[in-house]
Amino acid sequence: MTLATPIPRQQFLHHEFRHSYGWLTASMHRLTGSRHDAEDLAASAFTELVALDDVSQVRQPRALLTTIARRLTFELWRRRDLERAHLAELAQRPECHAPSAQDVCLGVEEIARIDAALHRLGPRVRTAFLLSQYDELAYADIAAQLGVSASMVRKYVAQARAACSLA
Repeated sequence: MTLATPIPRQQFLHHEFRHSYGWLTASMHRLTGSRHDAEDLAASAFTELVALDDVSQVRQPRALLTTIARRLTFELWRRRDLERAHLAELAQRPECHAPSAQDVCLGVEEIARIDAALHRLGPRVRTAFLLSQYDELAYADIAAQLGVSASMVRKYVAQARAACSLA
């Protein structure tokens, strides 16, 4: 629906939901292969549309809904990849050290929060942090890879740690 003249917010949202929810769900179903995920993604996309302060500026609602739903899909896939990696790591532990189901859920949620915090940072900050924490490279080595000074790497890592601690 292209808006030639402004229409009331509630009428706009009602019209878009009636005319685009099924279409968006079908589109997300083709992308995800899961009807349940598609319905969740479409509902979340509409929730974000409703949360917009001014829908009168929305000229191409389906394009906006598609963009929102695709971003949500990528976030869902990333979260699931993190969960699978975490569960695979836990599967390597001896049975006597296996965490409770609640601890597994809390761990997955924490990993997702940290991942989201890292993705809000710039690529150099994120790369410096990951090389420092997971590859255990020295700041000088990271600096050489990134083409910055070791003191800059120190600042990047501090910035990432602060972001993760706030997550």
